Amino acid sequence: MADEMVRRAQRFVNTTYNNGATLGISKLDENGVTGWPTMYALTRALQYEMGITALSDSFGPTTLSTLGAKYGKLNESTIPSANFCRIIQSALYCKGYDGGEIDGTYNSRMQDAVVKLNQNMGLSTTYPGSSLWPKVVKGLFNMDAYVTVDNGSEAIRAIQQWLNGRYILRKDFYVIPCDGHHSRDVAKSMLFAIQYELGMADGTANGVFGPGTQAGLKSHTVAQGATGTWALLFTAAMILNKRSVPFGNFTAEVRSGVESFQSFIKLPVTGLGDFQTWASLLVSYGDQSRKGTACDGVTMITPPRAQALKNAGYKYIGRYLYNPSSTSLPEKQIQPGELATIKEYGLRCFPIFQTWSRSADYFSYNQGTNDAFRAIEWARYHGFKAGTIIYFAVDYDAMDGEVTSYIVPHFRGVMRTTGENSGYGVGVYGPRNVCQRVADAGYAAASFVSDMSSGFSGNLGYPMPTNWAFDQIATVTVGSGDGAIEIDNNIASGRDTGQGDFDAGSYTEGLDVDLDKTSYRDAMLKDVQNYLTSIGVPETGGDGWTDSDWATLGGISTTKAYDLVLSADWLFTSLARQLKLRKALIQAPVMWELRKLNPGDFAADEAVEAGLKDDSSTGWGQIFAWVTIEARNYCMQQGIINGTPLSSADLRTVWDDLQDTTYNIRSVAYLTIYNAHQLGIARPDLNTSQSATQALLARYNGTNDAAEQYGRELIGLYNVLENYNRLSRTK
Repeated sequence: MADEMVRRAQRFVNTTYNNGATLGISKLDENGVTGWPTMYALTRALQYEMGITALSDSFGPTTLSTLGAKYGKLNESTIPSANFCRIIQSALYCKGYDGGEIDGTYNSRMQDAVVKLNQNMGLSTTYPGSSLWPKVVKGLFNMDAYVTVDNGSEAIRAIQQWLNGRYILRKDFYVIPCDGHHSRDVAKSMLFAIQYELGMADGTANGVFGPGTQAGLKSHTVAQGATGTWALLFTAAMILNKRSVPFGNFTAEVRSGVESFQSFIKLPVTGLGDFQTWASLLVSYGDQSRKGTACDGVTMITPPRAQALKNAGYKYIGRYLYNPSSTSLPEKQIQPGELATIKEYGLRCFPIFQTWSRSADYFSYNQGTNDAFRAIEWARYHGFKAGTIIYFAVDYDAMDGEVTSYIVPHFRGVMRTTGENSGYGVGVYGPRNVCQRVADAGYAAASFVSDMSSGFSGNLGYPMPTNWAFDQIATVTVGSGDGAIEIDNNIASGRDTGQGDFDAGSYTEGLDVDLDKTSYRDAMLKDVQNYLTSIGVPETGGDGWTDSDWATLGGISTTKAYDLVLSADWLFTSLARQLKLRKALIQAPVMWELRKLNPGDFAADEAVEAGLKDDSSTGWGQIFAWVTIEARNYCMQQGIINGTPLSSADLRTVWDDLQDTTYNIRSVAYLTIYNAHQLGIARPDLNTSQSATQALLARYNGTNDAAEQYGRELIGLYNVLENYNRLSRTK
């Protein structure tokens, strides 16, 4: 929401520092909205007024030390210039405080605002009065809030204010937000607080959970009846981990909360604030010396290694369904005979699916759909039974905004595909925030938490996901000689116990693969164009349309239709492999229907959207909703897909779903199988004859003479497409 005083602050920067390009101060949008660009510009302006020549967006050590050395504290007596004061006033307005007009005067309104700022930061005892001390100024020039925002917790805000007030005079402790939300900065401030209370000097205390901190905590167990600073720190750590206990003394209520936390995190239930409990509250990996009963790794489980793992107390082993690299980590993927070894030694396996999932731009709804199809295929190939949870990896430090925009839609695709096309469950591997967000969206039954990456922003400041199954805490080596194996040691919650028995596995020989576009894209298009032209379908127009009419009415050229189909090649391939039929059987009608779109199709869709018609053939495959309902219901009855049976009451919902290209193309595939049933012929497979293929293509358009003509025309298109699909799969 725009604020007039923030707009005036932005205008002040723009007009006062109009040589900003030379100074490195960017011209601001005068939109009245506080954001990092405004705070960065104000920071640079402050540095400029202090005589710092190398300006920076960061309010770092040089800015802080210069401020302290030159002025000590800022007030009506020490503020050096009107513009310097205007910068402070602007920052106050950007934080929501009354800066007393942007007039360069440290007046009573500005003084009242500083008093309020210090109070909100929890610093009114340390910094009474209306002076601005250097660390407070540093806290003013960022986007942190010092009042609760976005439904922040008052209990967490009280902890944040207490930490600020108690430790602000320590050299490396800076003002943390007081917004009622746990965060990376708050988590680090807790470690500083622990280190200060252990007696570490400035410069030694570093906010890292190192050997000195761990050793100190081992002698600071707190129990019921404890009071004072250590009780405050412990209850603060509990609250920051979303445990409902009072901030203060270690009461019976706190003890009960500790027992609940210990049970949840799979620690010995003692009710004490002992070292292991401290560790689990303060850092994601907790006490890394804990003995886990689960592990994961990139090394084949041979009989000697299986025995070594069993001897070390391991029961559950995470192994990868697939390795996208043919050269790196040659044993990462489950190897032939490995699951039989795991079963023979009384161990159990939980599968992990990962490709190149290490940046936000990898993740999307379509990629999730693709990954799910591949994971299902590999799980069946290895012999995992229905009921297995497959853990899909998010192997990087995803920011919360990336989780919203990329990760959650990705897992929507994973869940929808896995649920419809298999009996497998969906799990997520990743940082705490990723796991919890995906679980909250309903897209994961269990979480495999990458807690070893304690510095990830998605781990710092986030509690353990409520549906955690495996907690990855340390890399260790067990066994010796032939039995030696490096693994990641995991704590198991019992939510998922993996699989101890396996099917024989399925085949992948002869199945279609993604088209080799580099080799065949152009030649395939030329052959498609030549064939369609030979049956009276030119590159554009046709069917009595002039090219100008055709273009005006939204017609699609052969090339455009072809490129659209190729853009979804991954989906056609996935469906063909899943259903074990030739993908040209799905591609041919879709390409034809795209090329043959006409004004009647568009008008029919508009009528349905306007409520004037109940149904129309729609989307890439030009399918009616009622036909889709019949096809999907048949495939559900046959156990080919999962889902709730559809009825005529679902007509409009299904029609709307058909506007989604993935749903539409999937429905084309299911209709092909249903058409075989309607024709009374065998379900299509890798060896379906030409005559049966032509009959299936004809049935896609009905049962009359026009449908027979449709089949005769499409079998030629099928053969062109199948030729290049065959070349790709036999390379």
